[in-house]
Amino acid sequence: MIDPKLLRTDLQAVARNLARRGVVLDVAKLSALEEERKRSQVESDRLRSERNANAKSVGMAKGRGEDTAPMIARGEQLTHELARVDESLNAVQEELERWQLGLPNLLHDSVPDGADETANVEVSRWGEPRQFAFTPRDHVELGERLHGLDFEAAARISGARFVVMRGAVSRLHRALAQFMLDLHTREHGYMEVYVPYLLQSQALIGTGQLPKFEQDLFAVRGEQKFYLIPTAEVPVTNLVREQIVPAESLPLRFVCHSPCFRSEAGAAGKDTRGMIRMHQFDKVELVQIVRPEDSYAALEQLTSDARRVLEVLEIPYRVVALCAGDVGAASAKTYDIEAWLPSQQKYREISSCSNCEAYQARRMQARWRNPAAGKPEPVHTLNGSGVAVGRALIAVLENYQNADGTVAVPRALAPYMGGIERIDKA
Repeated sequence: MIDPKLLRTDLQAVARNLARRGVVLDVAKLSALEEERKRSQVESDRLRSERNANAKSVGMAKGRGEDTAPMIARGEQLTHELARVDESLNAVQEELERWQLGLPNLLHDSVPDGADETANVEVSRWGEPRQFAFTPRDHVELGERLHGLDFEAAARISGARFVVMRGAVSRLHRALAQFMLDLHTREHGYMEVYVPYLLQSQALIGTGQLPKFEQDLFAVRGEQKFYLIPTAEVPVTNLVREQIVPAESLPLRFVCHSPCFRSEAGAAGKDTRGMIRMHQFDKVELVQIVRPEDSYAALEQLTSDARRVLEVLEIPYRVVALCAGDVGAASAKTYDIEAWLPSQQKYREISSCSNCEAYQARRMQARWRNPAAGKPEPVHTLNGSGVAVGRALIAVLENYQNADGTVAVPRALAPYMGGIERIDKA
């Protein structure tokens, strides 16, 4: 969440920043709530102080043998008044917290202006798109010809936006995940973690998916209220929830392979063909927990780590800085990495790398003990796909296809494919 002190001291600056996202902050309403909170807090403190002084006076009066009935009656009156004021204070504090939990993060000054993805700014490109001597097929046609992707079977089992993989294509999907985990642990210094796929609501509140984006989640029916993970970012980042991380332990770098489950609310009609937008997909996620002064250097490094996956796979890509209107709610700044898809003749997102600064940490009560200040302060959290496994599979199938419909195995994946150099029909 946004720093509550900033909301109290410079609400207009917060409103100007949020306006860059297209978010209109009701400054008058928020100011009125804060004034009500202050009045209730002052009155609560006054009544509590008077009650304490009255209780002390009762004890002294008893010691002198004086009549204490009026003071006891006053004490009971003060207790009732304090309970009433505290009830009002709790109510306004809860309303303020609902407001705060619903507000997106403040944007970093370097985020470009713009209302939607058309205003995103290209930062760099790597690799040259392959020139085909034939018309390249898309991953759906390739996968079906190879008997490796079966959307019809998945639809019979689960409906739209699912896929069944078979044979060498399924193995290629697994190889990509293993390759990414090995790359990030061996070369980039991340610690591999395995986390639960079922989450309590508090974990999703901590990283910003709740309460605002509940429609994007899958809730699980049962005795306990669980949600399926939309991304490993949530459980991995929550590893530092309600913790004070020793300064000497920072930075923390985690990598996690997991399935992800998303309802794709609002995606009706978008990317309905193939595996671009699925209800269930795999991802290798990168998470960093760092000192605040290091977080923007960490964002560049995390993005470089994700880019390295595509470079080793020899898949052309570009990096774009998301504009104000396209940055996710929890992020202060985001880079998207987009892989080249020959069938579409354009780059498509395969990774988003974000610096959330202290936004998630405040919601999770994740802190570190700053040696300079000698007291706990919020850490900064970062996350990024390193990368989305299903979309990497799409990129490999399309970029490594042959005229006869077979697919060559990238050199980087050879150790994971058991000697298979070319994928043919299963």
